[in-house]
Amino acid sequence: MAANITEIKDDVRKDLHDEDAAAFRWTDAVLLRHIERAALEYSQHAPREQKTTLTTVAGSRDLSISTLTDRIDIEAVEWPTLEFPPRRVGFSIWENTLTMDVVAAPNAVENVFVYWTKVHTLSSLSSTIPAADDDIVCAGGAAYAALDWTSFATNKINTGGEDVWGRYKAFADERLRYFVSELKRIGRLNSVRQRRLYSTDAPSIFEQQRVKY
Repeated sequence: MAANITEIKDDVRKDLHDEDAAAFRWTDAVLLRHIERAALEYSQHAPREQKTTLTTVAGSRDLSISTLTDRIDIEAVEWPTLEFPPRRVGFSIWENTLTMDVVAAPNAVENVFVYWTKVHTLSSLSSTIPAADDDIVCAGGAAYAALDWTSFATNKINTGGEDVWGRYKAFADERLRYFVSELKRIGRLNSVRQRRLYSTDAPSIFEQQRVKY
């Protein structure tokens, strides 16, 4: 089962050796902010995949995508639906309007399948991040927390000894290298998977017009 944000926070504290509740270096609020930043970056590389059915307006190529909240990107648009092989159409987006790149607009109310990606949910109640990737988000949160403390402590007197700053800087660098390398790895895997799922041979409106005329 995927860890929620509270469980990830506790793991980050363990990694940072900051488990003395009477003398935390980082408050919960600060750690949660760094974890949320790491989770958002994770979402950019391995977003949550969605499929939503929208409906057309007769005579219009435009669809409102305002209901697709926390959206990262639109991957594909299928119209007409339920054909095999699937009919993917070109499209453009401006603000919250998606315009299908088709010669003839739908002449009735019809379903359109929209394949899109969104930011993962990570809260105290649940998480949509795969359990296998919890460690990646944990590493990112720990790295950002350590870098933040390193920057803050540079000109401070360190009660833990003269090398405390250096130890946290080395820890942050190591964790950040791992975090970045894992994001690149899952980003490549995600990119290949999406291309396989959503590639289309459907010609664009310009190609259709060129063939027609």
